[in-house]
Amino acid sequence: MYNRFQFNQFRSLFAPRKPRHPLVRVAVGLLGLAILAALVFVGVFVGAAMIIAGVAWKLLANRKQAARAADPQVVEGEYRVVRKQALPLSR
Repeated sequence: MYNRFQFNQFRSLFAPRKPRHPLVRVAVGLLGLAILAALVFVGVFVGAAMIIAGVAWKLLANRKQAARAADPQVVEGEYRVVRKQALPLSR
């Protein structure tokens, strides 16, 4: 059989505990808020940097395609599919 005291010691080993001194509680709370603010700050800037990098990538990719020497035998254009008009039923 296991000892009940040893089980409680093991269980309390991983239980979160608040500091008892009020100033230490305030300091730990402020530290937690500072860490949270830093993570949000970094996340916003990493996201903005990813968006800017994506836009720059697209712009540079379009610039490279335009800079290529075009084959004089190729005619480029834009095409649009037009529906076939319905014929009148009377003949």
